[in-house]
Amino acid sequence: MSPHRTYETVVGYFSQDDPKLAGGWIDQPLPPRFGLIDGSPESWYKFIASIQQLNIEAPSHVQYKVFFLGRHGEGYHNVAEEKYRKQAWDDYWSKLNGDGELTWGPDPDLTSRGEGQADQANEAWKTEVLHGLPFPEKLYCSPLTRTIRTSQRTFKDINADGRKTTIVENIREIIGVHTCDKRRTRTYINQTFPEYSIEDGFAEEDELWRPDIRETEADVDVRVKAALDMIFENDKEQCNAMFPLWLKGDENPCTVISITTHGGFFGSFLRVTNHQLVYLPTGGTYLYPCIISSS
Repeated sequence: MSPHRTYETVVGYFSQDDPKLAGGWIDQPLPPRFGLIDGSPESWYKFIASIQQLNIEAPSHVQYKVFFLGRHGEGYHNVAEEKYRKQAWDDYWSKLNGDGELTWGPDPDLTSRGEGQADQANEAWKTEVLHGLPFPEKLYCSPLTRTIRTSQRTFKDINADGRKTTIVENIREIIGVHTCDKRRTRTYINQTFPEYSIEDGFAEEDELWRPDIRETEADVDVRVKAALDMIFENDKEQCNAMFPLWLKGDENPCTVISITTHGGFFGSFLRVTNHQLVYLPTGGTYLYPCIISSS
């Protein structure tokens, strides 16, 4: 991966780019067209054509991709943090596996509310696909159960080509101390979610989580940049791109990307891409769209 690759956010296409939202929570239901400012019936087609044009006109070392970032639905650890409030959660309860009533570690599942949130995201995606939104050419997901379950429900019955979602270690939540962020084994993921692919080099056990050391923001930023480097630089297989004519070479890199992830990854993604800072609540209904340029 190139240490010299840099990332920038391209603004002006989505209402979520409004500077007035900086520092706040994106806690309103998804607007029509996922927030595209162009409200015309052909908005998705014109949007994709605009990204095509950006790639046509860009220098050979510059790429543009559209990212749809989804945070997982509510998990049992979210319920526990709400129960004990943030300070007590961070100081004590997050280091345990449960309290006798709730179990949140390691690697908790979605609550029924979280499942419902992912189902709402599924309905939103179905609506937008009918309006011309191309289904993501590549789908990525954190290895934690709550994100995989969210991904499953979000894209149920709309993945017509059977594109496999790839599990990527670097897309997971902030690592360390909190038991909810310790992942399960590769064997568990393979057996429980056989329809998912797992990236090469993915270890059987969670070799990154430590009970006494939690990643800093700088640590997470390194991971997120590595994930972006992989997506932009190494993800070169032939994709069923909607507009292949903009290609500068013999390969057809993917342009529309979905990532199902966590709040910590999301915040770091914004930092690494020089995006204004906003906060995304749990639940796929708060999906966040953005355009990223890489050079």
